[in-house]
Amino acid sequence: MTSERAQSVVALGGGHGLHASLTALRRLVDDLVVDDLTAIVTVADNGGSSGRLRGEFGVLPPGDLRMALAALCGDDDWGRTWSDVLQHRFAGDGEMRGHVVGNLLIVSLWEQLGDHVQALEWVGRLLGATGRVLPMALSPLDITADVRGLDPDDPEALTSVRGQVEVATTSGVIQAIHLDPPEPVPCPQAVTAVREADWVVLGPGSWFTSVIPHLMVPELRAALVQTDARVILVLNLDEQAGETQGFGPEDHLAALAEHAPDLKVHTVLADRGSIGVEADELAGLVAAYGAELVLDDVALGDGTPRHDPVRLAEAYARILQRG
Repeated sequence: MTSERAQSVVALGGGHGLHASLTALRRLVDDLVVDDLTAIVTVADNGGSSGRLRGEFGVLPPGDLRMALAALCGDDDWGRTWSDVLQHRFAGDGEMRGHVVGNLLIVSLWEQLGDHVQALEWVGRLLGATGRVLPMALSPLDITADVRGLDPDDPEALTSVRGQVEVATTSGVIQAIHLDPPEPVPCPQAVTAVREADWVVLGPGSWFTSVIPHLMVPELRAALVQTDARVILVLNLDEQAGETQGFGPEDHLAALAEHAPDLKVHTVLADRGSIGVEADELAGLVAAYGAELVLDDVALGDGTPRHDPVRLAEAYARILQRG
């Protein structure tokens, strides 16, 4: 692999974190730095519109898949319009309140075509999306967590918490997560994409409910461990209330290492102004994992813990072109 040619990138995650990463990576396709872009998305959401559709129709929760598709829409009138339509959430007081247009469109195509991947490809074609979106598994799954601090009589006891929403909002400290079923059927195209990629981007996003779950699908995890792709781990800008309350960069790294000690990370990307520890200290922790720390200015800078897609794209470009 050289830095002189466009390269294939696979980004894994879910929700707003993956949306920001894909928005950035889409720019690199436009700039011919990346020639093939694939998103692999978690499918464990059990709340909101996605949870309702999952419960009623027994389908994959479409929300995170929808957000990934919206991120891949072009920055022109067509792309912006369809992105807005896809993300439109109904108001009112009736049964449609809270449902999202894109969720309904995706579920409709699943019912029409009977094929998850083909349906997502059709939505991508309608949107003029850059790249493709794949689910990490072909059936809905649940996240369970071992959580410390929920038993008032024994603060050290572990309590099992079930459901993505419940895990994300727990008031305890998450020690480990599991999937139910523990060996879900992976999306074969997702496994192939990871094995054939030049680069894999993991994060940012909800650490225990969007990032680490990819490493809990056995075949997908094996592909991530065995691929020749270089793995970029993107750290979050701040702790997340409930899920990673009190976590710093070192805690995020430790949680990932506990769940996937055999994953080889090439680069850890962190925002220069958000790391909360001395740069040399963090560089040492990253080096202990066999990776290189890259500090860059990738925060949006508006007081919220969000990544700036333009700055993130520039940081990705520098990493990819350096090789």
